[in-house]
This record gives sequence, structure tokens and C-alpha cells, in this order.
Amino acid sequence: MTDGALRARLIPAGLVWTLVRTDFKARYHGTIGGFVWALLKPMSMFVVLMGVFSFLFASNPTYKLNLIVGLFLWDFFAEGTKSGLTSLHARGYLLTKARVPPWVLVVTSISNAVITLAVFSVVIAIFLVGASHPPTPAALAAFGAYCVAMMAIVIGFSLGASVLFLRYRDLNQVWEVVLQAGFFIAPIIYPLGILPERFHFYLYVWPPTPVIEFSRAALVAGVMPTTRGHLYLAGDAVFCLLAGMVIFRLLSPRAAEYV
Repeated sequence: MTDGALRARLIPAGLVWTLVRTDFKARYHGTIGGFVWALLKPMSMFVVLMGVFSFLFASNPTYKLNLIVGLFLWDFFAEGTKSGLTSLHARGYLLTKARVPPWVLVVTSISNAVITLAVFSVVIAIFLVGASHPPTPAALAAFGAYCVAMMAIVIGFSLGASVLFLRYRDLNQVWEVVLQAGFFIAPIIYPLGILPERFHFYLYVWPPTPVIEFSRAALVAGVMPTTRGHLYLAGDAVFCLLAGMVIFRLLSPRAAEYV
């Protein structure tokens, strides 16, 4: 491999690091709390929802553990997709003034959500240990795989939605409405078991649902989902990623025209 080819392959990695670092600094620049603000939002929601719904599900001894797992994962999905949706529009100046691969702008836009998810994962593990539900190594490995699947779903959505948003600016408002409804579709504040089983399939069509339910099963209940369930989640993640890549590949060549 020639030096020129090697440098060409190293440029995207350096570019990714620069964009991630810049985005992280820009988001929390000038704030007193800094990165702590990213943790306070789901934690405050946890306190409020726990205070309200713990009375309804007082008979469920693991409700608070399931709630915190669901909230953290949902926060990553919501923040990641919102950032990815507007990523090309927000960084449009790089499309016209620098030779930057457009997909890099989209993928790095969810970096703050990924960093927050990594911190949340540590918080969840500590929370579970403090609640006398220490996760096993197998459960932690499974949870890591579920987070990777969630990231693939978010990246796939971001790739497809980011190029569509350049043409259809109403998508931002539409997605806000979808997220508000999706928060209640996903079994975050309620156990999935309270619904008749015939409705479970429709909830699992919503991508965050299998990730949340499988994570709870592995971390809290100590039960691994079935092979069929894992195959469904893998297929869901691959489909979302491939669909986003196809849409992005078709529309991104003309992205600079709509910035």
C-alpha cells in the first residue's frame, strides 16, 4: 500500500475524531454543568415517573429497575434520531466548503448520544448492583449487543432521514410527534405483560421495544431472550441500516443543492 493510499484511508478516521470532539465541546461550551446535563434529563424523568407510577405497579418489585433501563435506552434513541435527522442541514457548510464524505457528518452527529449511552451503561450497572441485582458477564455482553443493534437502527434512520430532511423540512416536526407517541408505544413506564399478548407483536414493530425488553430480560430478570427473538432484533437492525444506506446513497449526491 502506497503512502498516498494509506493517508487517504486515515483521513476519515481523523475527520471523525475531529467532528466528534468539536460537537462535544460545542454542545456543552459555556455551561456550568457541562456533560452532567445529559445525565440529569433521564434521571429527573426517572424520579418523576417513579414517584407517579410506583403506586400503580407497587406489586412489581423490579419496576424501578425496568424503568431506569427503559428510560436510558429510550433517551439514546430519541436524542440520536433527532440529531441524525438534522445533521446534514446543521453541518451543511461542510458539504459546500470542504471535501467531506456526507455519511461522516451523519454518523458523527450521534456521537454525543453514544457517549451518553456509554455513561448510562455504567450507571445502570452500578444501579443494579446497588439494588442487589448484579448483572452476570453474559448479561452485560448481551446488553452490549443490544446497544449495538440500537445504534445500527439509529444510524440507519439518521442516514435516510437526514437527506430527506433537506427536501422536506416538515420531517422534523413529524418526527417530534412520532417520538411523543412512541414513548408510550414502547413499554417504558408500564410492563409489557399488562397488555394482552395479541397486541405484543404490534409493539415489537416499533424498533426500541425489542431492545428495551431484551435488555430488561438479561439485566434485571437474568433470563436470555430466545434465539428467535435475537434473530428478529438482528434482522430489524440490519433492515433499518440497509434501508437508510440505500436512501442515503440515492439522494446524497445532490445534498449540497438543498443546503
